[in-house]
Amino acid sequence: MPAILSLRPVRVNIHTMDQDATLARIREICLGLPETSERLSHGAPTFFVRGKRAFVMVLSNHHGDGRFAIWCAAPDGMQKLLVDSDQERFFVPPYVGHRGWLGVRLDRGLNWDELAGVIEEAYAEVAPRKLVESARLTSAYE
Repeated sequence: MPAILSLRPVRVNIHTMDQDATLARIREICLGLPETSERLSHGAPTFFVRGKRAFVMVLSNHHGDGRFAIWCAAPDGMQKLLVDSDQERFFVPPYVGHRGWLGVRLDRGLNWDELAGVIEEAYAEVAPRKLVESARLTSAYE
């Protein structure tokens, strides 16, 4: 019987012991964008544009929520669209969700191209327009 090709992106499940490798890859994506840096904020690895404006946080079991996830800036309406479409992977994060930030679970299956697009969108929400233009971002939502 011939194999059936799926047009759906391949998702990779992240286990607890893989969190360091996942963080390393997220770090590579975030720090590959113009004028970004990383430092701990509220105990979590957080990525900033020009050292001032956060665009992505990586959290593991934040206040016992059991999630390995990122919280990130998101374009207007994107949080609602994604949370409504897949509540297993997307959520409204505490503290920053009221500002439109998006929570993305990394422990519920992960497509690296999709995640890179989410991170680029977060960067584009926070970075000055000239930096965004210089990065030549590709949107995961196009």
